[in-house]
Formats: sequence, structure tokens, C-alpha cells
Amino acid sequence: MNHKITSFLYRSDIKITRWMARYGILFLRISMGIVFLWFGALKLFPGLSPAVDLATRTIERLTFGLIEPGVSIIILGTWESLIGIGLIFGLFMRATLLLLFLQMLGTITPIFFFPQEVFKIIPYAPTLEGQYILKNIVIISAGLVVGATVRGGKVVDNPDIAN
Repeated sequence: MNHKITSFLYRSDIKITRWMARYGILFLRISMGIVFLWFGALKLFPGLSPAVDLATRTIERLTFGLIEPGVSIIILGTWESLIGIGLIFGLFMRATLLLLFLQMLGTITPIFFFPQEVFKIIPYAPTLEGQYILKNIVIISAGLVVGATVRGGKVVDNPDIAN
């Protein structure tokens, strides 16, 4: 390949990698925040969130029926909205991530409480609700990455200093 083209591609790769290292965590945090705020806010308006029925039944079982569905969905919607606001604005990140991880624990419980609703064929063919739950593996991983930066950690773009 032509030396000029190779040199251009190498310099471009370095610039792109530096840009991703500089802004990747910020974009990850904000995009997670948007999802949490959006999904949380939907739960506060009757009929807008498809997750309400499964979520309220899960919370009812987790709390042994102590929290009524109408109250539990307001709590959950507010909880998720607070996570979203914290992530978008980078506020109280330790508390925000704690809320996120606790909420994630709650989101996986339908797999155990209502497996017939989460899977068409247990354990490998999830329903739409099951897919909604299983995608949280990515959110948990993203939360871990964001959490690794709370004390000032950074993504580095230089493999020589990464080790």
C-alpha cells in the first residue's frame, strides 16, 4: 500500500482512538442516563410503559405484597428517573450507580419468579419481556465501566501506558 495512504490511515486511527478514549465514557454515561430517564418517566404515566405489569408483579412478590402495584410503579419510575438524571448530569455518581445496580438486581428476578413469561422455551428462547430483561447484562457492564471512572479513572488511548 502507498506510504502516504498508510501514514494517513495510521494518523487517523490515532486521532479517532484518542477521541473515543476522551469522550467514550461521557457518551456511555449520558446515553445510559437517557434510557433510564426515558423508561422511568414512561412508568409515571399510565399505559405508556409495556413493562408495568411484569414490574409491579415482581415488586409485589419481592415485598411480599406490602407495596401495592400503583405505588410500586411510581417508586420504580421515580427510582429509574433519578438514576437517569444522575447519569446524564454526573451527579452523586456513587449513589446513582448503587441505585442502578440495586435496580438491576430487581430486573433479573422475573427470570426466577415468572420463567414462563420470560421464556418461550426455558432457558434459551426468551420472550420479548425476556429479551428486555436479558439486555440488562449490557447495562450492568456499562455501569461497571462508568463506575471504574468515579474516582478519576480514565480510558487511555496508548497501549504502552495501559499495562
